[in-house]
Amino acid sequence: MIHAMNHFTVITDDLERTLDFYCDLLGLEQGHRPDLGFPGAWLYANGQAILHVFSDRPMPVARAGVIDHMAFSARGLKAVKARFDARGVKYDLRQQRGAGTWQLFCHDPNGAKVELDFDPAETL
Repeated sequence: MIHAMNHFTVITDDLERTLDFYCDLLGLEQGHRPDLGFPGAWLYANGQAILHVFSDRPMPVARAGVIDHMAFSARGLKAVKARFDARGVKYDLRQQRGAGTWQLFCHDPNGAKVELDFDPAETL
């Protein structure tokens, strides 16, 4: 029945700051979004919409909710780490036991936890 993840949705009270995080810092691209009758943005990776941002709803009291985090496959560990360091964005970087996958954890401006997964062969 289910064959793929379609997209995630993030609620924000600061659309510009959220777009700066996901587009300028993480490299997603803002793309086509039909007129849905409320403000927001569709963010794309490799031509596919993967993150929908809503900016018309009140932030939930428990910002993280029941979803613990969203994870993205990424490339360029050294450059990404340098970008985070240059912007002063806090993160936790670790190498997964067993598989060796590099995992960079951070939080977006709205409190959502984001994981970036890099190939074990990448080096710092």
